[in-house]
Amino acid sequence: MAAPTLADLAKLFLRLGFTAFGGPAAHIAMKHREVVENKGWITEQHFLDLVGATNLIPGPNSTEMAIHIGREKAGWKGLVVAGACFILPAVTITGIIAWLYRAYGYLPDVQRFIYGVEPAIIAVILAAVYPLARRSVTSVWLLLIGLATLVLALFGFSEIFLMFGAGIAGLLIDTARRGNPSSKQMVLVALPAQLATYAADIGNWKLFLIFLKIGSVLYGSGYVLFAFLDAELVQPDIITRAQLIDAIAVGQFTPGPVFSSVTFIGYQIGGIQGAVISTVGIFLPAFLFVALLNPLVKKMRSSEHFKAFLDAVNVASVAIIASVCYTMAVHSIVDWRTVTIAMASLVLSFGFRHINSAWIVIASALAGYLLSLV
Repeated sequence: MAAPTLADLAKLFLRLGFTAFGGPAAHIAMKHREVVENKGWITEQHFLDLVGATNLIPGPNSTEMAIHIGREKAGWKGLVVAGACFILPAVTITGIIAWLYRAYGYLPDVQRFIYGVEPAIIAVILAAVYPLARRSVTSVWLLLIGLATLVLALFGFSEIFLMFGAGIAGLLIDTARRGNPSSKQMVLVALPAQLATYAADIGNWKLFLIFLKIGSVLYGSGYVLFAFLDAELVQPDIITRAQLIDAIAVGQFTPGPVFSSVTFIGYQIGGIQGAVISTVGIFLPAFLFVALLNPLVKKMRSSEHFKAFLDAVNVASVAIIASVCYTMAVHSIVDWRTVTIAMASLVLSFGFRHINSAWIVIASALAGYLLSLV
C-alpha cells in the first residue's frame, strides 16, 4: 500500500478534528479504526505501542497519537500537519464559542445532545479496545498486570503511577523469568518542572509560560487539566471559577482535544492574541515530546528488555481505557433511553465495523435529543 501523502493526513485529521467527540479514549478509538482497520497505515501492534508510549509522556494523549501517526507516515512534515489538523477544528470552534460567550455572557444549551453522545462513545471505545486487549494480553503475567491496573485505576490511583509501575513490574518479571539479574536496567528520568507564581495582571508572555508549563508537566485526563487551571488562574483571580466551569463545558461538548478549553480561557483573558498564545503554549510540548520519543518506540520493541517494559505498559493502557469506560457508564447510562442508545451503538460498533464511528456518534446525539423530549 502506498504511503499516505500530506494531503491524505490533513484530510483524515481535519475530519477527525471535527467529529471526534468524547475525550481521549474515544479519539484514540476512532484513530484505531481509521489508521489500523480502514486504511492499514499502521499495524495493530505498533498502534498499541504508540498508545503505550503516549501515556508515558505529559500532554494530550489523543493529540500526541495524531502527531505520532503523522511522523510515522510522512516524517517531520507529517508530524506538524497531522497534529495541527487534529487541533485546528477544535480550537476554531472553541474560539467562536469564546467570542459569543464574551459578547452575550452565556453558553448554548447542548445538554440534550450530550445525553445521547456519552453512551455511544462508550460503545465506540469498547469496539476499539477489544482487539487491542486481545493483542496486548499474550501471557498470564500480562493478564495479571492488566487486571491489577484496572482495579487500581478504578480506585483512583494516578495514571502515570500505574503506567510506570506496570512497565517496571513487567521488566522485573521478565528479568526473573530469564534468570539474569544483571540485565540492563532502565533509568526513568522525570522531566523537571519549575513552578512559578504569577500576578493577577499578566501579560501575553506570562500567559504563554503558564500554559507551556501545564502542557509540559500534565499527565492524565482533562479533569487533571482543570485542576491545574484552577490553581494557576482561578486562585490568583485571573479568571473566575464560573469562567473555568464554562470552559470545562466547552471542552466537553466540542469535538477534538479537551485541551482546546484553554483557547476559550485565553480569549476571555486577552482576546484573539490571548487565545492564540494560550493554545500554542499548551500544545507545543506535545509536538516536542513526540518528536523526541517517536524514533525510540521501534527500538524499544526490538530490545528484549524494553519489549517487556512496553508490553506491560500496553496492557496497562488498555486497562486504564477500560476503567474510563466504566466511569463514563456509571455517570451516563442512567435510564432506559441511555441504555437503548448504548446497546444500539454497541451493535453498530461491533457488528458493522465498516461504519465510520463519527456517524454513530452523530446519530446518537440526534437520538439523545429526540428521546429526551419523550
